[in-house]
Amino acid sequence: MVSSLETGKSVVREYIEAIIIAVILALFIRSFIVQAFKIPSGSMLPTLQIGDHLLVNKFIYGVKLPVTGAVLIPWKTPVRDDVVVFRFPKDRSIDYIKRVVGVAGDSVEIKDKQVYINGKAVINPHAQYTGNDIMRASAGPRDNMGPVKVPKGTLFVMGDNRDNSYDSRFWGFVDLKDVLGKAFILYWSWDLNKPLMSVDRFSSIRWSRIGDIVH
Repeated sequence: MVSSLETGKSVVREYIEAIIIAVILALFIRSFIVQAFKIPSGSMLPTLQIGDHLLVNKFIYGVKLPVTGAVLIPWKTPVRDDVVVFRFPKDRSIDYIKRVVGVAGDSVEIKDKQVYINGKAVINPHAQYTGNDIMRASAGPRDNMGPVKVPKGTLFVMGDNRDNSYDSRFWGFVDLKDVLGKAFILYWSWDLNKPLMSVDRFSSIRWSRIGDIVH
């Protein structure tokens, strides 16, 4: 016969074991399969808007160790036009999201805002320019730079909001080991300009963006 005390301990133990398993599974999924991110800035406009929440596929580029980024099981590497999340090279505690413009071996050059890859002009339908003013190379690399060759094991990335993005033009290349994954779907989006406690908060939800695939 089992006492009520023993039964109580058994139930508590089952709950504890279930919680531990759930936590382990959640950590495993977050580390190796999929992770949620939110967009705090407008550097990827119009593709990604401030207040977008997205999921990132973490295994598409292979299984990596969470801390070092060392690849345990290689799969594929990022290609041009992928939207990737990565650790910011200047501060690896911060995550950035940008579009891949150049991969290893590519020559990247920008002339009067026009991007050239290996000497050929690239027209990207996702790119947005907020002004027609041209910044000279002597004033900064925003509109004129290069050519630069992308080193092995790295990427050259840019924000879609080309006139308002802090990216590889300014701080260099992204190491492949720092790439966390590829953005693939929006699971939530709302307009953060509306106050959190506003009666119109419900209307700030961008219903039409929820479920959109990130291209």
